[in-house]
Amino acid sequence: MILISDPRVAAVPLGDNGEPLVDLRTVPELSVDARLADSRGAFARIREGALDRLLAAQRSLPSGLRLLVVEAYRPLRLQRTYFDDYRAELRSLYPAWDESRVYLEASKYVSPPEVAPHSTGGTVDLTLAGSDGLELDMGTAVNDSPVASGNACFTAAAHIPVAARRNRFVLGSALRSAGFVNYPTEWWHWSFGDRYWALASGAPRTRYGPVDVG
Repeated sequence: MILISDPRVAAVPLGDNGEPLVDLRTVPELSVDARLADSRGAFARIREGALDRLLAAQRSLPSGLRLLVVEAYRPLRLQRTYFDDYRAELRSLYPAWDESRVYLEASKYVSPPEVAPHSTGGTVDLTLAGSDGLELDMGTAVNDSPVASGNACFTAAAHIPVAARRNRFVLGSALRSAGFVNYPTEWWHWSFGDRYWALASGAPRTRYGPVDVG
C-alpha cells in the first residue's frame, strides 16, 4: 500500500493542462450531496476531463445505481486545516507516538497539504445510491476515519458485510474502468490527474496542479 505521504508521491513532477473547473451541480446525469457544501460551491467543482470520466463511470454502472458525489475540489487552506486538526487529534489520542508516526497515520485519512489531491480539482469523494436516492451500504460512512472505523474504511477491508464488499467492488470497477485511481485507505476517494494518480498509473507528470479558486 502506497500512502500519499510516501516521498515518491511528492517527487512526481507537476504539470497542468489548463482544463477548467466545472460545477457538478449543473450536470443532470450526476447526483451531488450537500453535506459538505460551502457558500461558494467549491466542493462541487471538478476538472473537465475528470467530469468526462465520472460520466463514463456512471454509464457503466448497473441499472438503478447512481454515483453520489460528496466532495470534489477543496481549497488548499481548508486542506491544511483538515490535516493539522487531524494530526492534533491523533497526538491527543496517542501521546506515545512520535511526530513521524503521527504524520504517517494522519496521511491515511487526510492528505498532507503539499500533495493534496482535492486541491487540483481532479479528485472526488463519492459513493453509490439507488434509484430512490438513498446511499447503499458501503461498510462505513464516507469520510469515516481509520481510527473510528477500525480500518473498515480501507477499500479492501474484509471485516465488513458481504453486501458492502460487493457495493465497493461495483463502485471500484466503474471508476477504474474510467481511469480513476483509488486511495486504498479510503474506499470513497478517487483520483484522476493528480500526483497520486500519476505515480499509480505510471504517468511522467500530473495533468492537474493545485488551483486556488477561493
